[in-house]
Amino acid sequence: MEDVGILIVRLVVGGLFLAHGAQKLFGWFRGAGLVGTAGWFESIDIKPGFFMALMVGIIEFIGGLFLMIGLFTPFAAVLLAVTMICAIVKVHWQNGIWNTDNGYEYNLVLFAILAAIALIGAGKYAIDPLF
Repeated sequence: MEDVGILIVRLVVGGLFLAHGAQKLFGWFRGAGLVGTAGWFESIDIKPGFFMALMVGIIEFIGGLFLMIGLFTPFAAVLLAVTMICAIVKVHWQNGIWNTDNGYEYNLVLFAILAAIALIGAGKYAIDPLF
């Protein structure tokens, strides 16, 4: 049953990251797209905005996909966890912990889930065990 549990977590969290990356890269799901995300990054002093938006978008999109299918799972989870640390420090920290105040609560939960997946692995319902 543990493998089913890990699969559920991978599918949900990976799917959310994939969609979040699609918001940045393609403007899907009411996202700002690369130009809008780049402008926002520049406004919060993440520079160069376009390059960073592209990199974060790719990490979230591909990392989310890899998490979902269980390919290079620990690596994908670590990359996504690092993006959550950056989001906490650069965007949410000054607002405190609670999500209702635009704090880092949600990002911290995602970080904990990603750290656990990186340590536990993808489980047997994944591509990783085939290697």
